[in-house]
Amino acid sequence: MKRVVVTGLGMINSLGSNVEESFKAIVNGECGIDTITLFDASEFGAKIAGEVKNFDPDAILGKKESKKADRFIHLGIHAAQEAMSDAGLVTDNKVSDEISESFGIVAASGIGGLSNIEKNSVICDARGPSKISPFFIPSSLVNMLGGFITIQHNLKGPNLSAVTACAAGTHAIADGYKTIALGGADKMLVVGAESAICGAGVGGFAAMKALSTRNDDPKTASRPFDKNRDGFVMGEGAGALVLESLESALARGAKIYAEVLGFGESGDANHITTPTMDGPLRAMKAAYKMAKENNGGEIKIDYVNAHGTSTPVNDKNETAALKELFNGLQECPPVTSTKGQIGHCLGAAGALEAIIAIKAMEQSIIPPTINQIESDENCDLDYVPNVARKAELKIVMSNSFGFGGTNGVVIMKKFVK
Repeated sequence: MKRVVVTGLGMINSLGSNVEESFKAIVNGECGIDTITLFDASEFGAKIAGEVKNFDPDAILGKKESKKADRFIHLGIHAAQEAMSDAGLVTDNKVSDEISESFGIVAASGIGGLSNIEKNSVICDARGPSKISPFFIPSSLVNMLGGFITIQHNLKGPNLSAVTACAAGTHAIADGYKTIALGGADKMLVVGAESAICGAGVGGFAAMKALSTRNDDPKTASRPFDKNRDGFVMGEGAGALVLESLESALARGAKIYAEVLGFGESGDANHITTPTMDGPLRAMKAAYKMAKENNGGEIKIDYVNAHGTSTPVNDKNETAALKELFNGLQECPPVTSTKGQIGHCLGAAGALEAIIAIKAMEQSIIPPTINQIESDENCDLDYVPNVARKAELKIVMSNSFGFGGTNGVVIMKKFVK
């Protein structure tokens, strides 16, 4: 089994258009959540979201091509370009023919082109099927995120997709790891992207009573692990990671951010939307066991980037699962959620949060959990409230749990030659 490392990072979200800008804002405790501008939300119960501002898709694909893709694809392409450049693998935005067949992709999104589905459904109903865009289907499919990116970067290896709700980004990292570890490719680009801030998306989640309705105070609406949390706030964005075999990375002298030590996957088999404690716990245990074995039989996790959605049930269950996981193994490490700052980016969340965890290791700082105002007796861990904390971090864990009872956990280690 080959060892797998991370050699490139890229991201875009409501706090920044690249990794450095985003992470700096996160560490500073800034919040990108505000009143929705992407559509008229005045009649909706939830009127706030973490939107990506000042984003020009034409600058990514050109005016003609950008019309063929949904916004989630635009965002994913943006993050992928940064990650590929960061990894030093492209010339004129493409990889060489010598490595293209051993370079694949795992694209991830929870919903895909929902805004285009909404738009063309309205067109079909109001104006008839002949008015539907010929680009409607290819602009909306989740796997077309990978399709567009592979064409742009000349990636001819495995072209895979993960569509597992809010666990998709983390599952994509696991799928990329498996492909490389088993010899299916030398390099895999992992891209998680989501843009579902539209009437159908916000209205659908609001109908489930899943969203915060603290519309008069957007900056404090998402309150992970706080006693008065009332639901999550939708976000949008994309995260991209270049995964590579250690052998390949060392041979070309690449900068190595981290090694992927282990991952865990599980299903709740309980309820389509209500999470359990058991499912996430089993995914964490599986990741912990694998990471321990891959780290010579010893492991100490220094930080957990939690799923931490700011919903009453998830935060309580995740806290309980973390306490049970670490009971007897080690003292429970600091736990934070960055969803209070950029919103819940659904299928992109796992990729974004893995990058945040990697940057935390690189810069020896734990991002804060903002909006920690009143403690909850069911959420009694060290959540690093409101202010970032300096700390030496060698091993980190990132959690993602999704509707349908699907869970993903990844553990990464700071790489030292």
